[in-house]
Amino acid sequence: MFSLPMPPPTDVQPAELIIRVDGVGKAYRRFEQQPFLLRNLVLRLLGRAQPPKEFWPLRNISFDVRRGETVGLVGQNGSGKSTLLRLIAGAAYPNEGRISVRGRIAPLLALGAGFHPDMTGRECIEINATALGLRRHEITDRFDTVVAFAELADFIDTPVRYYSSGMLARLGFSVAVHTDPDLLLVDEVLAVGDHAFQLKCIERIDQLRAGGTTILFVSHDSEQVRRLCDRVLWLKHGRLVWDGPVAAALEQYGKGA
Repeated sequence: MFSLPMPPPTDVQPAELIIRVDGVGKAYRRFEQQPFLLRNLVLRLLGRAQPPKEFWPLRNISFDVRRGETVGLVGQNGSGKSTLLRLIAGAAYPNEGRISVRGRIAPLLALGAGFHPDMTGRECIEINATALGLRRHEITDRFDTVVAFAELADFIDTPVRYYSSGMLARLGFSVAVHTDPDLLLVDEVLAVGDHAFQLKCIERIDQLRAGGTTILFVSHDSEQVRRLCDRVLWLKHGRLVWDGPVAAALEQYGKGA
């Protein structure tokens, strides 16, 4: 009697989930009249005011993102891309459905987000790095690296109200990518810096990808999406109309399908 050797297992376990978006919708109230005029307040008290209309920038959105994926988010202006990133970042909450996120999030959602104009660059680094989960000694250890990457050594003690949009973009990006995030959310901020800094950012994103960071990336630049992303989510009128390969998505999106 003898036994044949067992073949090696062929099943590869999928990477752990970092984002799960399940049936998510977001609504805002849209008032046809100014709600705080005295006449309108009286009508509301009497129960005769017209109820506000609801506007849904997102509806019935579902997808998963696993560790190490770089996912592009495309769509025309007003399709709900920025709203979706804000929901994932926890800056807003869905009216329906559920969002689950695992790990440390580094959101780059707007120029200068979280930067008080009267704070210096130094103070903004310290406060934002703390908000993103770094401890005091970690901030101290990485401070010079953050400043050098942002190329702001000569302006680090200047209030950020005097920073240009490019300087704010460099500072925000540098803080975010030096916090060892599990999830990096990028919303068009790379479109503001000069070409040399954009290349520097892409190189840093490549390093994060190689280290297993998950990235959700919004851009109107199809070449950046093609260069960086493993997969594309396409939003149209607040609905998810594509979740799949990059090349096919960009071809259809370019046709305006």
